[in-house]
Amino acid sequence: MFKPLIEFCLSNLSSGAYEAKEMLEQDETVDVIEYGCLSYCGQCGEALFALVDGEVITGEDSKDLVKNIYQYLEENPF
Repeated sequence: MFKPLIEFCLSNLSSGAYEAKEMLEQDETVDVIEYGCLSYCGQCGEALFALVDGEVITGEDSKDLVKNIYQYLEENPF
């Protein structure tokens, strides 16, 4: 079974998304990967974000980002 892939940019993690990454790493139903750069620099400067199966998901803070990621996964099941 394939798990949803959640990708984080190192720069965005240092901007506040690190807490979201830590929360998601506790969930064994998703794969979480950290990259040096995802080439979404404009998005990175505007808000916390992660790529979820290639789709940009944003949040106002880490908790909002996690909530939006799970909402996206619920609305877009495999």
